[in-house]
Amino acid sequence: MKFNNLKYIPAAMIMVLTWASCSPEKKQDRPNILMIMSDNQSWNHVGSYGDNVVRTPNMDLIASQGVRFTNAFCSSPSCTPARAAMLTGQDIWRLEDGANLWGVLPVKYKVYPDLLEESGYAIGFQGKGWGPGSFEANGRPRNPGGDKYTSFAEFLKNKKDGPWSYWVSSLHPHRPYEVGSGAKAGIDSSKVTVPGYLPDHPDIRQDIADYYAAIETFDRELGEIMAELKATGQLDNTVIVVCSDNGWQMPRGLANLYDFGTRVPLIISWPGKFKQNVISDNMVTLNDLAPTFLQLANIAVPAVMTGKSLLPIVEKGKEEKSRDFVVLGRERHAFVRQHGLGYPGRAIRTKDYLYIKNYEPGRWPAGDPPFYGDIDPYMFNWPGETKYYLIEHKDDQKVKPFFELAMGKRPAEELFDVNKDPDQVHNLAALPAYQKIKQELVSQMRNYLVDTKDPRETNGNVKIWDTADYFSEVDKTPKPSKEMQKRFNLDSSYNYLK
Repeated sequence: MKFNNLKYIPAAMIMVLTWASCSPEKKQDRPNILMIMSDNQSWNHVGSYGDNVVRTPNMDLIASQGVRFTNAFCSSPSCTPARAAMLTGQDIWRLEDGANLWGVLPVKYKVYPDLLEESGYAIGFQGKGWGPGSFEANGRPRNPGGDKYTSFAEFLKNKKDGPWSYWVSSLHPHRPYEVGSGAKAGIDSSKVTVPGYLPDHPDIRQDIADYYAAIETFDRELGEIMAELKATGQLDNTVIVVCSDNGWQMPRGLANLYDFGTRVPLIISWPGKFKQNVISDNMVTLNDLAPTFLQLANIAVPAVMTGKSLLPIVEKGKEEKSRDFVVLGRERHAFVRQHGLGYPGRAIRTKDYLYIKNYEPGRWPAGDPPFYGDIDPYMFNWPGETKYYLIEHKDDQKVKPFFELAMGKRPAEELFDVNKDPDQVHNLAALPAYQKIKQELVSQMRNYLVDTKDPRETNGNVKIWDTADYFSEVDKTPKPSKEMQKRFNLDSSYNYLK
C-alpha cells in the first residue's frame, strides 16, 4: 500500500498513523464495532481508491490493514433513507416513510443498535446519526442510531464494561464548503479531476478543491478517533468500518441513482481476524452492515433483513460466490416540487451496466425550476459555484449539454455501459443493439423488487411517498438570499405547497 502524498502530513499526524501497533488489551468474547462515516463522499475521492490529489492517509492506512470494497453502494442517494436502510438492513422500499428525507423511521422496523444493545452491547453515536428527520414524531424514544454523545471520548468514559458499538457520524464533507478552503489546504485545483458530466472551468475546479479540503478534515477526524481507540487498549478487538452515507453534493451526485450519488467508499478492518490489504469487487450495499454486525455479535439475523453479511468476504480463509448486482432506489429527497412530489426511481447496477427506471419522467429530476433544489445549494443561500455556474451559463452552447444532464427532464429508462462510459453520460436505453441487455436487466431488477415487496412493482406504482410528512417547514417556502435574488433574478420567496 502506497500512502497518498505523505509529505503533506504534519509530524503529529505521522504519530497518529502508528496506531496499528497497539498496547495489550483486555480480551472479550465479542468484538467492539466502530463505524466512522463521512457525509456525502463519493467512492473515488480517497487516496487508496486512486485519487492522487486528495490526502487521506488514515483511510489509506485502514485500507492497507483490511478489505477495501470497490463496488459498495448505499441503498438510496439521500441521507435519511440511506442511513435507515443501513440501520435496518433492509431496502428502502420496505421502510414506508423511512424511504424519504426528513421523514420518520416507523418503530416497527428494528435497527441493529437496538438488537446489539438487547444482547449486552453498549451503544452510542455522535453527529447526525439517523437523519435528518424526526424520531419523536412516531414515538421512538431516541435516534435510531442509539444514545447520542458529544464525542467518542465521552462515550468511552461513560460506557459499562463489555462489548460496544459506536458510530462516528461526521459532518464532513457535507456542504457548504468554505470558499477557498482547498487553496488554503494546499490543494492544487488544476490537478483535480473534473468528471465528464461537469464543465471544466476554474470555478468548478475550486469547488471540487474545497470539497477535497472537507474530505481531508474528515480524514483527520478519523485519525484522532483511531488514536483514542488505541489509547484504550481495545484496538485489536475492534472491528473498524469506514464508509460514507452517499455520494458527493454535485449535479448528478447526491439524490441521483448514478454512481456519483450511490457509490461509496467502504473499508472493513480487523487486523489478525480479517483479510488484510485486500480489494473486493463484490457488489455490496451498506444494508449488508447490519447483518454483518449482528453475526459478529452472535445474534441471529432477522429474516426481514434483505442485506447479507459481509463476513464470508472479509474473514480469513473464506470465499463466497461473487455478488454480481445490487438494486437501489430513490423516493422523495428534498421538498423541491409543487405539492411535495418526489422523483421516484429504481436502479440495478452490475459490474458492466447501470439501468435506471424513472417512474415519473414528466417531473423535474433535480426539482422544479428555478431552484432545482435537489442539487445543493437547494435554497440559493450559501456558496455552490458548480450549480450556479451551470444555471448562469445554461444558454451557452458549450455549457448547455451539462446543464441538461444535471437539470433537464429524463426519459423513463436509462442504460449505461459503466466500463466504456464511467461518467454515465451516454444513455443507451433506446438503441436497438442494447435491447436484449436492457430487457435482461429489467427482468432481473423486477424479480428482485417483487421478491422484496416493493409497492411500486407490486401495488400498481402507489404514491405513498409523495404524501408522507416532511419535518422541515422552512424547505416548503424557500427564500433565496438577497445576493442570489439579484444574481439570478429570483423572487424573494417561493411556495411549494400551492
